[in-house]
Amino acid sequence: MTGLGDLNVSLIIAAIGSAFGTGIAGMAAVGAWKKAFSQNKAAPFIIIAFVGAPLSQTIYGMILRNAILAAKWEPNTMLWQVLIGGLAGIAMGLSAFLQGKAGAKASDALAETGQGFGNYIMVVGVIETVALFVMVFAMTALPKA
Repeated sequence: MTGLGDLNVSLIIAAIGSAFGTGIAGMAAVGAWKKAFSQNKAAPFIIIAFVGAPLSQTIYGMILRNAILAAKWEPNTMLWQVLIGGLAGIAMGLSAFLQGKAGAKASDALAETGQGFGNYIMVVGVIETVALFVMVFAMTALPKA
């Protein structure tokens, strides 16, 4: 049976987390660039990578939403669809939010020292992995044809 899926809950919650994460990292990037400009230092453009990193969780939410919608559900299982999508969306949204916080600290550190980009992006990547795991593991729990 197909139906309304998770009512877009997985996508919406993941996107909310992405909005918070990019907002937090973006504000820190602007502050880091301001600090660099005020000290007559070059402002590292690569900081934008930290700002954009939380956006991917919105895509993961959309992929999961589509998988839930396409799964072969028994009748009267909408509650389970919303529950799976909602809980996974919360986990992906939190990953995006905390990725933004880590990106904010990374922006500040990189602008101040000019060093450590590889280390900082690895931390952001580890946090990203949480959202990927949630998406994949939730998709493996969906009913097959």
